Amino acid sequence: MKSEENISGIRVELDKRKKNPKDFVLWKAAKVGEPSWDSPWGAGRPGWHIECSALSSHYLSFSFDIHAGGMDLMVPHHENEIAQNWAACSESNISYWMHIGTVTKNNRKMSKSDGNFITIRDVTKNYHPLALRHFFLRTHYRSTVDYSSSQVDTSSEAVFYIYQTLQDCQDIISTIHGDNRYEGVDMSFGAVELTHSAQNCIDKMHKEFHGKMADDLHTSHVLNVVLPEALKFVNSILNKKHDISMCQFFMEIEKEIREVLFVLGLLAPFPYSQVLQELKHKALVRAGLVEEDILRFIEERALARKHKDYLRSDRIRDELVRKGITLMDVGNGTIWRPCLPSQH
Repeated sequence: MKSEENISGIRVELDKRKKNPKDFVLWKAAKVGEPSWDSPWGAGRPGWHIECSALSSHYLSFSFDIHAGGMDLMVPHHENEIAQNWAACSESNISYWMHIGTVTKNNRKMSKSDGNFITIRDVTKNYHPLALRHFFLRTHYRSTVDYSSSQVDTSSEAVFYIYQTLQDCQDIISTIHGDNRYEGVDMSFGAVELTHSAQNCIDKMHKEFHGKMADDLHTSHVLNVVLPEALKFVNSILNKKHDISMCQFFMEIEKEIREVLFVLGLLAPFPYSQVLQELKHKALVRAGLVEEDILRFIEERALARKHKDYLRSDRIRDELVRKGITLMDVGNGTIWRPCLPSQH
């Protein structure tokens, strides 16, 4: 917005003490019951805009790369920050101002005064923090994002899929190459030629990831298209017979996936198995169940199948799916994992 387009006196009554209506307060006079400090101008406290300039200059200096804030802070807050920063330091410079879309709930801006909000602490009681981060990154930072449990369910499922794929890659590598390999550490096989499709998967993911991040940080395309395409290819060949070249592919694609997760802040500093276990625990919390409940359902279902009571067996499975738990028959046993809750 241009200065001449900013009409004074619309939101608040004009302060006649100002020389110019567009002037902003640097020091607010003390009010009864509010914190205040002594100053050459009397007791008071810093104005809203000064607080941000003081914090950023103290912790980041007057010159740094990125200053972020809500879209609604562009005018007048960030404009006033720039003005007072220049006044305080002629060399003040911020390379990029990134204005972020608002977070809404039920398509209304989150507001504490309206009671239309939810805290991160509340969300992470039921969801893994990585799921919440994935939820936000699935939308471009300048777009409005509407919070809903179903959307975070989708992100939680996506994070589990990512880490399960990484765990599967690691298991195959350990089987072929031995157990002396650790996450994130390269073990060279020498000159091993990958298949065309395998090499294409690696190259395409690397190119598109860097291209989309360079294009105004399009994390949404990375998480909604680039990463799922690579994961889909990996999972399509997981159960095939693998030779040394495919082991090399699993190592290289794991490295590429880890780079994406690291840049996006989605790479946990724990083994894949621990992240998967934490995600399963959160799924149990959302379902109102504990591990012993799941084991009991698995036993009841196995007994029903043994007696050919398939109606009872299907009922147990469907009830768990409605709670966000899916049962998977593997070999002679049954395992479980989180899933998107069924609405039926």
